[in-house]
Amino acid sequence: MSYESLLGKLTAHGQGHLLTYWSELGEKERELLIRDIEKIDFSEVNELFRRANDTSKVILEKLEDLKPIPESHYEAVPNLSNEKIEEYETLGFKEISDGKVGVLLLAGGQATRLGFGHPKGMYDVGLPSKKTLFQIQAERIVRIQQMAAEKFGRHGKITWYIMTSEHTKQPTADFFRSHSYFGLNEEDVIFFEQGTLPCFDFEGKIFLDEKHHVSSAPDGNGGLYRSLKNQGILADIANRGIEHLHAHSVDNILIKVADPVFIGYCKSKNADCAAKVVQKSAPSEAVGVVCRVNGHYKVVEYSELTDEAAERRNDDGRLTFSAGNICNHYFSADFLTKISSFESKLKLHVAKKKIPYVDRDGVRQKPSEPNGIKMEKFIFDVFEFAENFICLEVARDVEFSALKNADSVKKDCPSTAREDLLRLHRKYVRDAGGIISDEIDIEISPLLSYGGENIQDLVNGEVFTISPFHLKSMQEASTNGVNGKH
Repeated sequence: MSYESLLGKLTAHGQGHLLTYWSELGEKERELLIRDIEKIDFSEVNELFRRANDTSKVILEKLEDLKPIPESHYEAVPNLSNEKIEEYETLGFKEISDGKVGVLLLAGGQATRLGFGHPKGMYDVGLPSKKTLFQIQAERIVRIQQMAAEKFGRHGKITWYIMTSEHTKQPTADFFRSHSYFGLNEEDVIFFEQGTLPCFDFEGKIFLDEKHHVSSAPDGNGGLYRSLKNQGILADIANRGIEHLHAHSVDNILIKVADPVFIGYCKSKNADCAAKVVQKSAPSEAVGVVCRVNGHYKVVEYSELTDEAAERRNDDGRLTFSAGNICNHYFSADFLTKISSFESKLKLHVAKKKIPYVDRDGVRQKPSEPNGIKMEKFIFDVFEFAENFICLEVARDVEFSALKNADSVKKDCPSTAREDLLRLHRKYVRDAGGIISDEIDIEISPLLSYGGENIQDLVNGEVFTISPFHLKSMQEASTNGVNGKH
């Protein structure tokens, strides 16, 4: 594309300044800038900026009609009978054995807050096994496939769709390849990229990050829906006959990947969209709440709830708005296809940020105050479009421990993630008849047990005194030595 045609295209959309330094660029740099420019639909992003600006002027949506999720659309695993849990689980296992289940992993984040210059899924929180988040989750998929095959005699494959960012895609793919996909088939692990959006100044001008590079940022986990369509994932889901998708973020070390109870619950209720939630620990806990707003299912951020609403309690003393959102969702394949047709209408969330930019003198500046906006979409903003939305409450100590911060923060950090997993595994050992004190660190391999099953013969009546202890599957024990201390 010639300079004149490029300038004409950009000027028509008020973005001609992106070519300010064209005369200073070498041939390769010009090619890089053209590539950046060609990726952008300027009509669309200018409209997004306008919408985002309009949205940011509305302080808050009016929450006049704020209601909790109705009981008819809400169940809590801790309150279910064993028979009901088994009913849901059996339904879920049947779907898995028939190859109708896929997993959508949100894995675009780099672990910068952890001081780790790699994709967060490659992080090792310091378990006895030294397994990374990716390996733990992959092995849970291996185990759940095995359990479904044992129950129904048919080994259905769970397809694992992993959404990375532009910068994490290659290192993530290389990491999986170098570890032989952790026992999964290569053709059942599919990587795709999250989209990006340009960064704007407050007047609607797109920043240059360098003279030959447009400033951009990931479009949020709600960018999932556009990426599913644009990168052929929806087509792949249809080709494989997948009907149920479990979507979650990579940083929950306790995640029950492709949870058959969740899948079975959603199938039994004919849900098109669902959320797993945990009870809020306190009215002031900084977590969004799943509820109904003006007749639609939404996540209301903790900062948007009034003190009165946050502290309101039912007759039994439970918080009225207690359904804490943990980025753990179910989508029917049909619903994802439907969403793709009006993804562009999803709400835009605006963050005022300090965005590095090239100034008029060609000098790259790092501002000390917010100087522009980044726009993103959130995965839960599709809830309001669901025709049959339901919630499943799960126990926090069994299913949710996030890894977001460095240990210095002492919350949602490697130490808390590690301790939460080890504490749960001690509980599994005790439930299976083992004797273990809180001082003993025991890790149970996901290849041996998905959720506490399959360990009774190994631990019943055993007294555990060695710490740390890694309880392995037979396959691991034969290849890496016997069960024991690491």
